[in-house]
Amino acid sequence: MNRKNAPKTHKTGAISFISPEKIALNKTTPLYWMSDVSNETARIDVYFDAGLRKAKNSVVSMTSSMLLSGTQQKSSTEIHNQLDDLGAFFDIGLSHEGVMVSLFALKNNISEAYNVLLDAILNACFPEAEFQEVKAEKIQNFKININRVAVLAQRAFQEQLYHGTEYAVLSDESDLQKVEREELVDFHEAHYVNGIFKVAVVGALEEKEIQHICDISKTNCINKPLEFKSDFRNKYGAIHIDKKDAVQTAIRIGKTLFNKQHEDFLDVSILNTILGDYFGSRLMKNIREDKGYTYGIGSVISESGGSGYLLIGSEVGKEHLKPTLKEIEKEMLLLCHEKIGKEELGLVKNHLLGQMLKISDGPYAMMDLFLSVESYGLSSDFYNTYIQRIHDIDASAIQQIANKHLNWSDMSVISAG
Repeated sequence: MNRKNAPKTHKTGAISFISPEKIALNKTTPLYWMSDVSNETARIDVYFDAGLRKAKNSVVSMTSSMLLSGTQQKSSTEIHNQLDDLGAFFDIGLSHEGVMVSLFALKNNISEAYNVLLDAILNACFPEAEFQEVKAEKIQNFKININRVAVLAQRAFQEQLYHGTEYAVLSDESDLQKVEREELVDFHEAHYVNGIFKVAVVGALEEKEIQHICDISKTNCINKPLEFKSDFRNKYGAIHIDKKDAVQTAIRIGKTLFNKQHEDFLDVSILNTILGDYFGSRLMKNIREDKGYTYGIGSVISESGGSGYLLIGSEVGKEHLKPTLKEIEKEMLLLCHEKIGKEELGLVKNHLLGQMLKISDGPYAMMDLFLSVESYGLSSDFYNTYIQRIHDIDASAIQQIANKHLNWSDMSVISAG
């Protein structure tokens, strides 16, 4: 081996994605099983149609926080001890679209742990003492968080992004104060007891264990397809929330976009990377490295059930607010008016291709990628189409998509500080 010569590089081609097996729990609810796992670990994700869009934020959030608070037969402590004895742990994620409960354990214990978890969720009785504790904790956390400029800016951004829809309605302290236990009981009955809309299993389980998971899940599934709102349109313009004692000013800038089903999604995703979605992005180089206005700034394309949006976020010294907004606008204009250089575009392409290889490594990653597209009626072929688009896109296409979707006048511009 001649160590004076660099190793040859190879073009990243199509990835052989492994798709999970699909098992129908009923006409509308699937269970996906990724069995090709070489170790002893396992994971089960169960999705409930109980997201923030279903009721008042305060009720939805409090319900999801109390899913394992106890049943008529078991206390919260007993439930958690049973899971601990099985070496299992869980995580609960809440969004506008739904609630995802993830369970992790060794494959030999995952089925029994799922019994404990699902029984606790479906038969939750929301004991009064635990309810009062959670309510007090939520109120206390709200009082603390509402003084943070990042929280103020994000709340205002959500109101502008989803202007005129139920997605823009946020809870405040008075809403939390007014929540009654009976509201949680009613919401749970309406959206959890028969609210499972998807189950995903990763692990080298036996067929009989998968059948058992199917059997105990299928009686609590939804019986009609999910429906998501898609006709969002952000309210553009600038809003500043004054907080005199703040040292930093939080910035949130963005607009309504779309999800993976849209024909422009791939190009906008690449454009977003150039703008602010990696450490060498335009925003990082300008506002962090050159100007020194912030420790970090970035942009992201986020998706929801029927839509999506662009979000640019940062925190800067209050004296740097106006210059930072000016520089962000300038970077958008440059992408619209000047073609990206060959060297920079090549760097971005290599970064994106490397990220695709990184996030495709292993069965858990493969399942996560599959679930990310399955929600929109797509297959894992989406990612190979994306890889090919990364190779094919040129400077002219980048400029064209920037002019189409990156206009400053379309942005909701929020600052708090």
